[in-house]
Amino acid sequence: MILHSLQIQEILKAALQEDLGWGDITTQALFPFKVKAKGIIFPKEEMVLAGGSVVKELFSILDPEVAVNLHKKDGMKIKKGEKMITLLGDGRSLLKGERVALNFLQRLSGIATLTTQYVNLVKGTPARILDTRKTTPGLRILERYAVAQGGGKNHRFHLGDAILIKDNHIALARGLKSVLKSIRSASHSYAPLEIEVKNLKEVKLALAAGVDIILLDNMKPPEIRKAVKLINGSAFIEASGGINLFNVREIAETGVDFISIGALTHSARAIDISMDIKRV
Repeated sequence: MILHSLQIQEILKAALQEDLGWGDITTQALFPFKVKAKGIIFPKEEMVLAGGSVVKELFSILDPEVAVNLHKKDGMKIKKGEKMITLLGDGRSLLKGERVALNFLQRLSGIATLTTQYVNLVKGTPARILDTRKTTPGLRILERYAVAQGGGKNHRFHLGDAILIKDNHIALARGLKSVLKSIRSASHSYAPLEIEVKNLKEVKLALAAGVDIILLDNMKPPEIRKAVKLINGSAFIEASGGINLFNVREIAETGVDFISIGALTHSARAIDISMDIKRV
């Protein structure tokens, strides 16, 4: 996944406006004139970087004269204390952008780091780690980018990307059979059809309907293995629900194609990252 500046400029402008308000009155009071300075950004713990390109775009909006040197690329593993980014320019601009830049880096790198942990745990199996739509409102494109930098894959980006029938669709339609009877005639031919099932009986119904992807919701590994055997390559298989760092390997070894994990974006811990600013 590649981030384009036009895709994220409005997000960054809104973040700067949120933090600057009517202006940085502390910096304005202390430094009425330009102060040449250097900022060094580094982590206080081992991490996987995501958001270096975001920092570069952020300062191009805040002050185009600030030079941003990315020493590490997004997706790279960074050691504690290792220099990631150097900024050179007006110290006032560095102070104004510091918190916003670090907020994005801490959040996105946290997602990338957690994703990498999951990806490493399923190595050697056919399973691929997917994200979900459980993202921070307005920040989905950035959080999905972070997942990709951590080695994960992106699920559907929005509701128009694919047909995914979940429990509430089934409840509203008064049953799985009713849903499967009508969905093909109403669906878009270009959109893949995925359905969420809870047991082997529903797996059989989904298979009979010829769906593209079967999502096994909150099934235990023994039942997942039975479902994989039953499906036997007739559809892609996704496992989801109740998945964590302790059980993801066991689930991957059942033979599923995908494992979707909401925690990648809704529960990733922010990485501790700092910026040191000095006069030059």
